[in-house]
Amino acid sequence: MLAIEDVRAYEVLDSRGNPTIKTEITLSDGSMGLAIVPSGASTGSKEALELRDNDERFGGKGVLKAVSNVNETIADEIIGLDAFNQTQLDDTLRELDGTHNYANLGANATLSVSMATARAAANALQIPLYRYLGGANASILPVPMCNIINGGAHANNNVDFQEFMIMPFGFSSFKEALRSVCEIYAVLKKELGNTGHSTALGDEGGFAPNLKNNQEPIEFLMTCIKKAGYENRIRIALDIASTEFFKDGKYHIEGKNFSSEDLIEYYIELCLKYPICSIEDGLAENDFDGWIKLTQKLGDKIQLVGDDLFVTNEEILQEGIIKKMANAVLIKPNQIGTITQTMRTVRLAQRNNYKCIMSHRSGESEDTFIADFAVALNTGQIKTGALARSERTAKYNRLLEIELDNDGYLGEKL
Repeated sequence: MLAIEDVRAYEVLDSRGNPTIKTEITLSDGSMGLAIVPSGASTGSKEALELRDNDERFGGKGVLKAVSNVNETIADEIIGLDAFNQTQLDDTLRELDGTHNYANLGANATLSVSMATARAAANALQIPLYRYLGGANASILPVPMCNIINGGAHANNNVDFQEFMIMPFGFSSFKEALRSVCEIYAVLKKELGNTGHSTALGDEGGFAPNLKNNQEPIEFLMTCIKKAGYENRIRIALDIASTEFFKDGKYHIEGKNFSSEDLIEYYIELCLKYPICSIEDGLAENDFDGWIKLTQKLGDKIQLVGDDLFVTNEEILQEGIIKKMANAVLIKPNQIGTITQTMRTVRLAQRNNYKCIMSHRSGESEDTFIADFAVALNTGQIKTGALARSERTAKYNRLLEIELDNDGYLGEKL
């Protein structure tokens, strides 16, 4: 046994310049683990609580309360616990908080401790984090789902859909798959500039031009994929984030009002026209009847991802499985509050043949935990932004390291 000997948390900045929490865990042998917790902009209403100070500092976005909760309340309870018993640690955090959504301690506080402890334990054993968390079963590098045009809550433009992503398939290595995305991203920048559009970046590193509707970004992607020489090897993935524009029972996009049925038909038309392989949050988080219909219409043809719908919550996902809503789940550890709860949700999904996509948040940091976590849990897919901004490329670079450590190939071919 190696015991948790010291706990220290403090404020740092995320990629939007907002405060977030960083925690350091030191073990009895001197091993240390660090973790920084990300923050989302487009959030589901059922996510675990991100504790903010709501005072005059940083426009109310400070996290000194969460920091204090780690340094005082949590530290008193976890010092002396076995660092190798992640489940005991995370259950202790949950019991200490006493609410279903970490409303007392803050999920940002608990997750920082959970992540830092896992990393400290891996460091103590001198093994990579993905191997510590996944053991011998950690065997698949994830297909990157790269957001290269931003809209919705991630950009100050007039595009309704939040993310327009490209996914490489049929490549023999992660390195080559990533190269294809980089080259398409470079062509896209040039193409936008040549057509008089802005090449300013959104929160996740994708370009954020003003375009006339939600199909024009897809047209740009198709043009750039062809010009880069990767036609038929790249597919399109969309994050609609439809809860953001769902009001009074209607979806308000492109100056029109859509019913659930109307929007489903719109998606069917898009899928017939373009090589779309995945649609995330195609309907609002509480539009359950719509989700059932969407899954009936498209669930056997493409990936339908629940983000706001499931919020990485095992109980909510179980309800979705029973009702046959979606066929995939986005995995964001800060939506649920601990590593153990995240892993339970992934296992439930995989037992029921739901695909899993490990995901960053729009307010990120240099922490690369989710890259290792994706490999550890064999999620097979990862969302971590465009090929710009170091908080995004840090995750891609970590996956390149993991591939290199495994002789250039890990598990199934992409």
